[in-house]
Amino acid sequence: MPELARRFATVSAEVELTGDPWLSRPRVRGDHAAPVAVLARAEVRWIEEGGGAGVRTRSPVLMVVDGDVPAPRAPPRGDPPAAQGGRGARPAWLGLLPSTRLRVTGRLAPALTGGDRTAAVLRVRGKPAPEAVAGPSGPQRLAGRLRAGLREATDGLPEDARALLPGLVVGDTSRITPELDDAFKETDLAHTLAVSGSNLTILLALLIGPPGLAQRAERRGLAPRLGLSLRATALGAGALTLGFVIVCRPDPSVLRAAACGSVALLALATGRRRSLLPALAAAVLLLVLYDPWLARGFGFLLSVLATGALLVLAPGWSEALRRHRVPGRLAEALASAAAAQAVCAPVVAVLSARVSLVAVPCNLLAEAAVAPATVLGFAALAAAPLAMPVARLLARCAGWPAGWIAGVARTGAALPGGAVDWPGGWSGALLLAAVTVAVVLAGRRLLRHPWWCGALAVLLLLAVVRPVPLTRAVTGWPPPGWRYAMCDVGQGDATVLAAGEGAGVVVDAGPDPAPVDRCLRELGITRVPLLLLTHFHADHVAGLPGVLRGRSVASIETTDFEEPADQAAFVRKEAMARHIPLTRAAAGEEGRVGPLTWRVLWPPVPPGPGQAPAPEPDGPNDASVALLVRSGGLRLLLLGDLEPPAQQALLRSPQAAELAGVDVLKVAHHGSAYQDPDLIRLAAPRVALVSVGADNTYGHPAPATVAALRAGGAVVLRTDRDGALAVGGGGPGGELRVTRD
Repeated sequence: MPELARRFATVSAEVELTGDPWLSRPRVRGDHAAPVAVLARAEVRWIEEGGGAGVRTRSPVLMVVDGDVPAPRAPPRGDPPAAQGGRGARPAWLGLLPSTRLRVTGRLAPALTGGDRTAAVLRVRGKPAPEAVAGPSGPQRLAGRLRAGLREATDGLPEDARALLPGLVVGDTSRITPELDDAFKETDLAHTLAVSGSNLTILLALLIGPPGLAQRAERRGLAPRLGLSLRATALGAGALTLGFVIVCRPDPSVLRAAACGSVALLALATGRRRSLLPALAAAVLLLVLYDPWLARGFGFLLSVLATGALLVLAPGWSEALRRHRVPGRLAEALASAAAAQAVCAPVVAVLSARVSLVAVPCNLLAEAAVAPATVLGFAALAAAPLAMPVARLLARCAGWPAGWIAGVARTGAALPGGAVDWPGGWSGALLLAAVTVAVVLAGRRLLRHPWWCGALAVLLLLAVVRPVPLTRAVTGWPPPGWRYAMCDVGQGDATVLAAGEGAGVVVDAGPDPAPVDRCLRELGITRVPLLLLTHFHADHVAGLPGVLRGRSVASIETTDFEEPADQAAFVRKEAMARHIPLTRAAAGEEGRVGPLTWRVLWPPVPPGPGQAPAPEPDGPNDASVALLVRSGGLRLLLLGDLEPPAQQALLRSPQAAELAGVDVLKVAHHGSAYQDPDLIRLAAPRVALVSVGADNTYGHPAPATVAALRAGGAVVLRTDRDGALAVGGGGPGGELRVTRD
């Protein structure tokens, strides 16, 4: 397989799915969003190249299926293996269950990362159409029905609870949006989306009692109330564990939890003393012997480390907190969250080059809701095939704690100082481990001094919340009296016009939600009277969820040229989901919010009845909305991505006289070479700002454009070198102040 992949060979293959298909995350490439593909882990069982002799194999591959590839044809006997149904190719692909066998044609490519559990990447083609050779196995079909029943039971829940509950109960993350997924990652709550030992522990605790009670565990759950003997309890718990693995899929964390539980259950059945640490060690040993690839999996490593921390560190830390008069349950919860975070944080730093400062409190707040959500969710799962109204009622009850967990994640992720950048790689992990050890050792001494603990807690709280007045006093950002800010969002546009305390008119949203959200939080923007999207290229609109996150947006205004169609549909969907009115801008339109006024210069007004139709813009760039803004005596010209044809037409328009002698120019199209020199000479800006990504492949900003602006007397600043920029000052000929973040 690797040899075929190195030659990018086109092959026909029979593959067996080993996991649930999922959608790739949308990514912005230049001004377009990359097509979303269906991804699936699979195992190649038979392969041939160019009509030659076929070869039997068992090679793991990552299968990539483009959205236009037709759904697999049904197998010769039996129903097509779909669990989610729906019209179109993509829902049918997503509905395929593990153990389904397909015959596909595609091109192989080398695996993306070395040492991954993938021999190659298989890009599936549409001709000949993929064919389902065999449906899923009986257990997988049963699991698919149960998971589909849970999804149906949660259909009426609020958006976050509807997405989170299936993930929390059975690891079904098909409804988790990228925005919600990012919130869970930023607060180190992503483990709640991956079914792990905690889910199984909650279920087994109902039967055999809390596992921490060791000798008396079998006497505290439902088993003694049902009159079950020790051996019957062990058999029942074993059946529960097996069903748990089938329904939740045999992922590494699920296998580790099941193996650990099985060892403990064997000790229960034989009546011997039980110790969870040897059970964990035995589980890890057996699983790595069974599947050596687990030894290279970060998910498996984090799962084992977290469990080991709960068994080794948490009891001692909990006892130390109790000695300092911390209530027992709070001490146990705090010690568990802190121990798991301390051990796992260095590994997380390797993966994400960041350290979360809110992980422990967020885990504490979420942990209280995990057990009721899990129990009620599994009850809904079991009830769905028998009585859907009962399942919906149970799901509604489970939706409350699930919504609480999602709220904790979103709130923690929205805090400006919730995470700090950290050196990546294993050197960064070693540094963080050393810092963690130092903090733990210092913490033992600090516990003797409550006042010091309180003072440090207040400082940490201020560092995480970062109130705007405090941040301004320490860093100078945002500067007092700022009028216009250009966010550093990479290769894209996102700017803000100050419109009063906590309010700002946002022009464009950038290519990614996280940078624009962070910028608005740092500027203290909580209300957006108007969100203007100059045109529908992805580097201007794909960050829309970041602007909408936790803010009230009164209206969204766009151009009437709805291309690219997929991005225009995305904007409409986001606006409809939040009941935000969507309007179209046209030349001559004026607006005012507090001290801020603006006039739309472009695009021209659509022709009325009987008038000759206006010529179509030469692409989305020339349909950009252009604004002339007045704020505190400043005149700002925002040109979107207008190119020379539209710039020249703007110079011929009745609004041309208003363009002369502006204070600030937002340079069109990231400072590309496609600029009209007459417009630059007429505008004659004092300051020219360019929103551009570092090391971009387009050569933006073009040297000729920068030279033309400087020749006209403008100071040119750019986000790739200067970071976020804020403009203050005012009055014709008055002093302009530009502050770098």
